[in-house]
Amino acid sequence: MRYAIYIILPVAGVLLGWIFRWIYARFQLTASEQKAVRVKQDAIKEAEAQKKEILLQAKEQLIQDRNQQERENRERRAELQRFESRVNKKEELLEQKSQEFEKRDREAAQRSAEMDKREAVMKAEEEKLRSELERISGLTAEEAKALIIKNLENDARHDAQALLNKIDQEAQLTAEKKAQEVLVAAIQRIATETTGDLTVTTVSLPSDEMKGRIIGREGRNIRTLETLTGVDIIIDDTPEAVVISCFDPVRKEIARVALERLITDGRIHPARIEEIVQKVTREIQQKIYEEGEKALFDLGIHNMNQDGLRAIGRLYFRTSYGQNVLTHSKEVAELASILAAEVGANRELAKRAALLHDIGKGAENDSDQNHAEVGAEMARKMGEDPKVVNAIAAHHNDVEAQTIEAVIVQIADAISAARPGARRETVDNYVKRLENLEETARKFEGVEQAYAIQAGRELRILVNNEKIPDNQVKDLAKQIAKQIETDLRYPGRIRITMIRETRIIEYAR
Repeated sequence: MRYAIYIILPVAGVLLGWIFRWIYARFQLTASEQKAVRVKQDAIKEAEAQKKEILLQAKEQLIQDRNQQERENRERRAELQRFESRVNKKEELLEQKSQEFEKRDREAAQRSAEMDKREAVMKAEEEKLRSELERISGLTAEEAKALIIKNLENDARHDAQALLNKIDQEAQLTAEKKAQEVLVAAIQRIATETTGDLTVTTVSLPSDEMKGRIIGREGRNIRTLETLTGVDIIIDDTPEAVVISCFDPVRKEIARVALERLITDGRIHPARIEEIVQKVTREIQQKIYEEGEKALFDLGIHNMNQDGLRAIGRLYFRTSYGQNVLTHSKEVAELASILAAEVGANRELAKRAALLHDIGKGAENDSDQNHAEVGAEMARKMGEDPKVVNAIAAHHNDVEAQTIEAVIVQIADAISAARPGARRETVDNYVKRLENLEETARKFEGVEQAYAIQAGRELRILVNNEKIPDNQVKDLAKQIAKQIETDLRYPGRIRITMIRETRIIEYAR
């Protein structure tokens, strides 16, 4: 019995709990349905209210649109009325003008008829007078006209010949004097000092002990410096001085500055020499640009590109017949400007052409053409005016001068070069001989650089170690020597030194 109670009580509790749960769920469902009904009713009321509001807004908007449309229609009607009024007025004016034009046409027709009548009367009178004149003079109209023209022509020729004779006499009396005045004025305003550059320079030493350090162990220091710069360093018994010899002023300047810095620094060894030479080379290149800019600034010339600046700046380190080419070019430019002003030519064109007339001497690439042809080609590539190009090409009469400015450049160049002491023929010939010597060696395949040193008694040649093996260097030297014997004329003998080396650079980081 006890066990039955234990079973019945839990079952009754579960049943009772389920009944309470069902009653609660039913109550919740009823409440949710009532809430849903209320929400639905509220939503319907709100939708109806919104519907009424929307309808009201639509009616108001419709009324506003209708009023706006009516206003626009009224304005359009008013505008049409005004336009119609203007058109009517214009039609009235056109009608009035048309009537006036018709009246004027009638008057013009009447006047034209009267003029025709008068012209017919005048022609009859003119014909009558002409017949009378021909009867009196015994000449026809054509004969009289030819006689008058012939008399006028004779008078004009006589007057013109008299004027030409007068001008010719005055020109003969004043032309030579005027030309002398122009040249003297130009020369007087551009008087400059004469200069003579040498192909050797001397570097002072703090003591004779420095000579040994410059030479280095087994001559490696001096050999490295000569190889990198392409100059000949002469160390003799001259106290506290060494001599740098080179026909190329740019190389000579690089060697001089590099040697002075090495002496000041005190550390003289191949690696340091190479570092200093590279640094000085960059500085000299910068100096070239600066000298080009300075020359343009001094002369007031503008719009020159970088190639032109470099070509002009290189002239600072070039000499011709012992005369500094940049100084000579600036002098010629000023002379040309003055001469052009005196004769009424284009000053700016003459000055620009005169400054550029010798840029071929500063060309970095060697050529078989003369410096006038090279300079003209450089100017053409730089985009210079064809008149400037012609003046450059014609300043030594290689081509015909096409402008008065080209002739002025020739005259100014001759004046600058003709000053006492301005040029020395022997120096230019010497430089040309050394340049030909180097050029002959560079024509061979595998030659990277060639330097004429010791006043042309030695030719030092650097060859490409990848193109020329060791067993071919000797044969190449013989070929170059034979070519020099065939093509060039020189005193004594020339020593040919071939240099072939392998250089490997790596960095530990």
